[in-house]
This record gives sequence, structure tokens and C-alpha cells, in this order.
Amino acid sequence: MILDEIVSKRKLDYIKKEKELPISKLKELIKIDNKNYVFYDLFKQNKFIFICECKHKSPSKGIIKENYNYLDIAKEYELSGANAISCLTEPNYFLGSDKHLEDIKNNVKIPVLRKDFIFSEYQIYEAKYIKADLILLICKILDFNTLKKYIELAHSLYLSCLVECHSEEEVDMAIKAGAKVIGVNNRNLDDFTIDNNLAINIREKYKDIILISESGVKDVSDVKKAKDAKMNGILIGEALMKSNNINKTLKEFIEC
Repeated sequence: MILDEIVSKRKLDYIKKEKELPISKLKELIKIDNKNYVFYDLFKQNKFIFICECKHKSPSKGIIKENYNYLDIAKEYELSGANAISCLTEPNYFLGSDKHLEDIKNNVKIPVLRKDFIFSEYQIYEAKYIKADLILLICKILDFNTLKKYIELAHSLYLSCLVECHSEEEVDMAIKAGAKVIGVNNRNLDDFTIDNNLAINIREKYKDIILISESGVKDVSDVKKAKDAKMNGILIGEALMKSNNINKTLKEFIEC
């Protein structure tokens, strides 16, 4: 399974990272300047938000954008009306980097998501250190007690959480663990197949939670379906990465 392979490789990365910078020293480097949950606050101001992703590569599609200037892309997202930016920091399968996130955060004012495969407290402290505003927590790689603990730890650092699910059972788990915003990934992380109706079907059962549809957007009709289903937002990556005119495409999505 692809997900298991990605997480196993990421765990090897962190054996090296934690030797170079132990968690005790990492904690000392963290500064909490803003005691606000800037991502959660978006839902007080907007009925529907757009999280736009900087994504160079994926395990299923290979290189998505040849001329990948993540900083120019992030700036264009902000100028075109994005509410938040998702930045891949996983280096082995997505060619992401912590530096990408730090550079983006230093150049935009909207919230930035650290999109990675989080399995340790170290990564949560690290996310705060590199100035992320929110983190992705994937139910499929965490048990209930760990998910609950990680949400509480993130909140103690004034990090928001986007808790990712792929089934009703995982949505129930996320709610019980204290998730404030839940993302339904239409992509199955075991084999990377996509079911574009998954998030919409889950919304029919869960009316009163903040729900984001992730993955599978190809065009305006997909965005309109999410809006019509009363989703609270959408996370878009490849459709924007493959666009010849990000500004035009994103504005069409926002205005549909």
C-alpha cells in the first residue's frame, strides 16, 4: 500500500532529523507570537473557502508541474482569492520541503497548511517552528488516542488542524477526538483511486460539522457540486497546478 510505504520512509527521515535537532532543543526554538487560530477564524467570515495547493509531484501522477516555482504560485493564489495555501513538505514522494513552507509563509498573509504525513509529536512542534498555521492529521495513520493527543498538542501551540478522513467511521473518530475542521479525501490513500462523490455523500449524513472536500477537482462543475452539497470548502491541487492561467482558473472556481 502506497500510504504505508510513504509513512515508513518518512519515519526514517525523522530518525536522522531528531538526531540533528533533538525535540528538547526544538521546543526551545518555538515562539508563539500570535495566539489566534487563523485557519479556524476563516469559517467565521466565509461560507465556502478555497485551500489551494502547491504540489510539485505525486506518487500517482509523477511530476505535475515542470516549471515549479512554489513561491510565485503561492503569491498568485493569494492575489487570485485563495483563503489558505496547502504546502507539501514530504520530500520523497511529493518533492516537498520545509523550506518551501517557510518561504511561502514569509511572503503571504493567508494561512498556510503543512501537508505531510504526521505520526509523531516532533512533527507538530516542527510545524510550529517552521511557521505553519495548521497541520494535516490523517486518521488512517493514527489511532483514536493518538489523534486526540495530537489535536490537543496542536491547539496548545495555536496550530489549527485539518483532520483527514476517508469513511464515516473515520469521521466519527475525528469528531470524538475533538476535530474542529474535517477534510474528506476523495482519494483513497491505499491505491490513490478517486471517488468524487465521497465527500458529498458524507455531507448528507453529517450536516452540522465543518467539512472540506479534498482531491478530485477537475473543473468548475466539481466545485459547483461541492458548493451545492453545502460543503464548507474545497482543497484543490492538480487542477490549478496544470492550469495555464492560475488566476483565471481560480477566479472561475470562486465565482461559480
